[in-house]
Order: sequence, then C-alpha cells, then structure tokens
Amino acid sequence: MINGMEKIALFIDGANLYSATKSLGFDIDYKRLLREFESRGYVLRAFYYTTLVEDTEYSSIRPLLDWLGYNGYSVITKPAREFTDSQGRRRLRGNMDIELAVNAMEVAAHVDHIVIFSGDGDFRSLVEALQRKGVRVSVVSSVNTQPPMIADELRRQADTFIDLVDLQSRIGRDPSERSGRMQETPRFLERRTAPPSNEDDDELSTS
Repeated sequence: MINGMEKIALFIDGANLYSATKSLGFDIDYKRLLREFESRGYVLRAFYYTTLVEDTEYSSIRPLLDWLGYNGYSVITKPAREFTDSQGRRRLRGNMDIELAVNAMEVAAHVDHIVIFSGDGDFRSLVEALQRKGVRVSVVSSVNTQPPMIADELRRQADTFIDLVDLQSRIGRDPSERSGRMQETPRFLERRTAPPSNEDDDELSTS
C-alpha cells in the first residue's frame, strides 16, 4: 500500500450510472466523485466506459469524454451497433461489459479494492472472480428506484453495496450548475429502465 492507504480502482459503466442517477433526479459531478474516493484511499485508476454513435457528425458526449480524459479518468469507448426492431424502428445496441471485466481482472493484482458503478447482474461472476483473487469489491447503484437499478444477485455477491442516494450529497452536481453542459450525458446513452437482464447486448434509447 502507499503510505498505508488502501489502493482503489473505479470502474464506471457510463450508461448504467446515467440511467440510475436520472431515475433519482440528479447529475454526477465527476470531479467530486473522484475526490470522494480519493478521500477513502489511493485511487490507482478510474475507468469510464461508454459506447458512441459513430454515424453522427458531432457526438454530444464528446465534451464529457474529453473532460474526463483530462481530469484523471481513463476513457474506454467503442461504436454502438445499429439495428431495426420488429416495428421497423431504428435502435442502437452497445455493451462494454467485456472490456470492463477484462480491465478489472488485469488491475486486480495491483489493488486492494475495486468499486464498480453498475447494477447489471452480468457482473456477478466478475465480482466473484475478483473476490477469489483477494480483492474487496463494492458495487454502486440504487434500490431507491422503481424498479431497483441493481440486480439482486449482484448486490448479494458484492462485499459492500453503496446506494447512490447515500452518495448524492457528496458526488451530485449542484442544480445551479446545470447550465454547464460539460458533464451532461446525452439521451442516446440512456438505458431502458427495466431491471438489469442477462441479454447479450444492452439496447440504447435513441429518442
């Protein structure tokens, strides 16, 4: 450990976190989020994962990703895939679960504690694998939405569950700063509000 501090790595599922905080009615201040966990230990890495719509001339998430990249976060992206649903509507799919899981397993040997910002039940096996390596795992999501944003099996597997409601006063953005678009996430990243599932891909809203 560095000066006796717990070494921490943060893994943020961008779309999942956005959906949870939107349901709770607040925005994340990513500078405050990083500062909050730096107060708890030595943050070795902070990863942010999201898919991008590549066929648009300008992506409204770019300012956020640029800001994160210059302010202590490692940003991991890949293109969303377009498909047409049974009603003939254009939809997008994007899933960063594999990238997040691979990075977490790579980092596990270098940290004491991994914090995953997601309620996706698909991460239960990842949490179990990290625990077998001796890493403590916390999961950040919420049970204060309807339906709950976190899958029950993921919550039970984690060493610690942290509800976003309990973090809101420390990592939420002041409503008076809403005009600052730098940290806003565009609507196309919003996941459906159904409980986390085990589907191969996560469908993204394009509304």
